[in-house]
Amino acid sequence: MASDAGRDDFIIAIRSAFLKKGTRQKFSLFTLLLISIFVLSLEYFKSGPVNTFRSITKDIIFKGSYFITGPFVYIKNNYYNFKDHLQMYEEYTDLKNKDLNLSSLLHENKFYKSENERLKKLIDEKNIYSDDFILSKILLDQQSPYLKSVIINKGFKHGITLGVAVKEQSYFVGKIINVNLLTSRILLASDLNSKIPVIIEPAGANAILSGQGQNDYAELEYLPKLKKIKEGNIVYTSGVDGIIPPAIPIGKVIEKDDDIFVEFFVDFNQLKFVKVNN
Repeated sequence: MASDAGRDDFIIAIRSAFLKKGTRQKFSLFTLLLISIFVLSLEYFKSGPVNTFRSITKDIIFKGSYFITGPFVYIKNNYYNFKDHLQMYEEYTDLKNKDLNLSSLLHENKFYKSENERLKKLIDEKNIYSDDFILSKILLDQQSPYLKSVIINKGFKHGITLGVAVKEQSYFVGKIINVNLLTSRILLASDLNSKIPVIIEPAGANAILSGQGQNDYAELEYLPKLKKIKEGNIVYTSGVDGIIPPAIPIGKVIEKDDDIFVEFFVDFNQLKFVKVNN
């Protein structure tokens, strides 16, 4: 009886010991260690039922993994395909918009071209770069402190008319103020009586070029206050008088004693031949 009671006490003590939290954790770790050792030891059996069991287990795991991951792979591939389609659609939309913008610009350009041609016809605009001119030779140079004019060897017999522009190469010289049968007189832009409507670029300012009796420069009058004129700006004929064509270069802007002048491109002391607009 005493031995049975002692054995029961020993069993009760072991059970109570295993019921404690710390002991249960140690027992669980120990159990997992034993299972791991058992599983690893199966790799040493290359034949027999154990090997067959291991092969079947691996096949089940591999096939199961394939079937389980299949839907995820399918979803993943379709997701990237869908993303690529969205990107292609966005690129297509951008290209379509660019084509529409380009087409719109082309139509707008055609509209402005046709409108420009229509306006030219309305104002009967002449070609300012026309090469239709009469080449003339300087016969007399009548220069004085007050008079700056020259005589050329062409008159109304040759088609010269009053008021037309005279150039040396492409630069403005003056205008015809007197026409005879075989000769004509040119009033130079440097003469005191010369008043030429001009435009100053790039400011786009309109003014009057007034001769000062000097062969080198003339003065700018009636300059607008809001336009900023700088040294080096180019002065052209504006053509507002309806006789002298626009856009003939005259000179460049210079400043002298806080006043604005125009330095001529033409050297009036070296005139030999001139072109008279026809």
